[in-house]
Amino acid sequence: MIYTAFIFGLISSLHCIGMCGPIAMMLPVDRNNSAKKVLQILTYHSGRLTAYALIGFLFGLLGKGLFLAGIQQELSLFIGIMMILIIVIPERTFAKYNFSKPLYRIISYVKTALGSQFKKRSYSSLFTIGLLNGFLPCGLVYVALFGAIAMQSVSLGIFYMILFGLGTVPMMSSVVYVNSFLTISFRSKIQKAIPYVAILIGILFIFRGLGLGIPYVSPSNLNLFVQQQPNCH
Repeated sequence: MIYTAFIFGLISSLHCIGMCGPIAMMLPVDRNNSAKKVLQILTYHSGRLTAYALIGFLFGLLGKGLFLAGIQQELSLFIGIMMILIIVIPERTFAKYNFSKPLYRIISYVKTALGSQFKKRSYSSLFTIGLLNGFLPCGLVYVALFGAIAMQSVSLGIFYMILFGLGTVPMMSSVVYVNSFLTISFRSKIQKAIPYVAILIGILFIFRGLGLGIPYVSPSNLNLFVQQQPNCH
C-alpha cells in the first residue's frame, strides 16, 4: 500500500499547482543561472519534504498506537471510508462546521512567516519557504495523512508522506519554469480525475482491512503492515 502515496501525489499535483503554484512562481531563485536555479528549487522541495516527514512522524506515531491496540484491520477499514467521505462530501459541508477555526492563529503565523522569507535570497530562506508551505492546510494532504496513519508504523508513516511529496515535485518544479505549460482543458481533465484516484486508494484500504485473502491487495493475515510477533531465539 505504500506505493499509493507516490501515485496519489503525482496525480494530485495539478491541485497543488492551483493551491501552492503561486508560491512556487514567486520563489526568489536566480533566473539567469540555470544550475543555481535547479539547486534552489531542490532546496525549496527539501523543505516541503521535511514538513511532510514531520507530519508523517506524528501521524505514524498515532497509527502505531492504534496498531498496538490491536485494531489494525478496523483501522484500515476506517481510513478507507474516511478517504472516500472527504472526497464525496461537498467542501461547503465541511466549511459549515469550520473544523480549522482553532488553527487560524497558527495558520496566520505561518503565512506571515512565509511572506517574510520571500524578501530574502538565501538557501536557508528557500528551505524555510518549502517547510512552511508544507504545513499549510490542504485537503489532499489530509487524505495522504490517513494513509500515513494506516501504515501503523512511525518509519512507514514518514516514508508514506515523503513519497506523497515526491509525487508532487515534478509538476511543482515545472511551474517555476513555465507558468502556462498546460492547457486549461488538460488541467480540468486531471482535476476531475483526482477524486476518482483518491476514492480508488480508499477502496484499496477497505479491501486491505477486509482480509479477503487476495495477495498484496487484501491479505488474510491480521497483521497487515508490520510483523506481529518478534523473532526470539
